[in-house]
Amino acid sequence: MREVFHDTLEDIQNRLAEISELVAEAIEKATKAFATGDVALAEEVIANDERIDELVLTTDEIAIETLAMQQPVAHDLRVIVTALRASASLERMGDLAEHIAQLVRARYPERAIPKGLRSTFTRMGELDVEVARTLTNLLRTQDLAYATKIRDTDDDIDELHASVYERVLGESFSGEIPAVIDATLASRYHERFADHAVSVAKKVVYLATGDWSGEEEDPSVEIVDRRPVD
Repeated sequence: MREVFHDTLEDIQNRLAEISELVAEAIEKATKAFATGDVALAEEVIANDERIDELVLTTDEIAIETLAMQQPVAHDLRVIVTALRASASLERMGDLAEHIAQLVRARYPERAIPKGLRSTFTRMGELDVEVARTLTNLLRTQDLAYATKIRDTDDDIDELHASVYERVLGESFSGEIPAVIDATLASRYHERFADHAVSVAKKVVYLATGDWSGEEEDPSVEIVDRRPVD
């Protein structure tokens, strides 16, 4: 029975890494679509988000059933707690990639990315993809050096996010109101994506060390674009 139990715990951890891989694919495609205006690629991201949601749901169900049936303690309990909390952040990361894709669809055939900010958003997209790939490596290996790398990259994304706000709110910005809305929403989505990656990284640190001191609450509910996108 213990062997089956530990196989289940390993399966839960592998599922988290699989979800993270899907999230990394989603943000890579979403940021490429945002940069190029590729609406077909954006539609692919939107359609594939359901797959992420389904995998999160089944992983949570397995974790909850294991918690109820096995009553784990110590490190085994940390695996279950980490899985339940990390899966929520991973699901939100998938949603944020979808939101970026929805911006592309809403502005098609025009590009959602405002002129003068393309290099900034290209870099933000590259960093988000880097964060997502690093997070997958962290979940696969539990090498805490990856957690440090995620936090450092998040700092770079925060700086770019602040620069977008400074630019669109400055007197010299000539974009129309829709361009300002798109820029602020897209920048926020990129920034929150990395924030959730940091949250997952902290949970993995907890799993490895049992120390909650570096753990914070999940990032607050992200801003969601409520405008019609069809």
